[in-house]
Amino acid sequence: MRSLGVRIYGDDVLRKKGEPVEEFDEALAGLIRGMVETMIVEEGVGLAAPQVGVSRQVAVVNPEPDNPDTLVALVNPRIVSCSDRTACVEEGCLSVPGVRGKVTRPAEIEVEYQDEGGERRRLKAEGLVSRIIQHEIDHLNGVLFVDRISLGARALVRGKLRELARHDRQG
Repeated sequence: MRSLGVRIYGDDVLRKKGEPVEEFDEALAGLIRGMVETMIVEEGVGLAAPQVGVSRQVAVVNPEPDNPDTLVALVNPRIVSCSDRTACVEEGCLSVPGVRGKVTRPAEIEVEYQDEGGERRRLKAEGLVSRIIQHEIDHLNGVLFVDRISLGARALVRGKLRELARHDRQG
C-alpha cells in the first residue's frame, strides 16, 4: 500500500470547500481507493479528499480499521438531522499532527450521501461513527477541528499551529 500523502495545517486546500462530485467513474473509484490506502497507512479512521490535496466532496470513514466491513465512502455527504444531545470528546487529525482538543458535537446524526456508484444512501450514526463523519464533513467545508475547540484551548496550541503552517510553507 502507498499513501497519497496528507496535507498539513497551513495548506490552502484544507480551507477550501470541496467541489461536488458529478461523475461517478473510474477516476472517482481510484481516488477512493487511494484515500482508503492512505487512511490505513497513516493509521486514521477517516479521511477527506482535501486532506490528500483534492478539493472534492469525498470522504472515507472506517471506525474499525481492521474490519473492512465497517468502511464507508461518502460522496457529496450532507447531514440532514442531528440529535439535541451532544458529546464533548477529544479529537485529533492527520492534517494537524501533534494537536488534540475537545470538540462538542451532536451525539447522533443522519447523513445523506452517494456511494461510489452514485447511488443515494442514508446513514444514521452515533458515537464514534457520528463524530468521524462530522469531522470529515467539516473538512469538505474547509473547517478544521481546531476551529471548534475553545478559545483557551486554541491559545494553548497556537504555537504548534504556527509551527505546522510554517513547515507547510517551507515544503
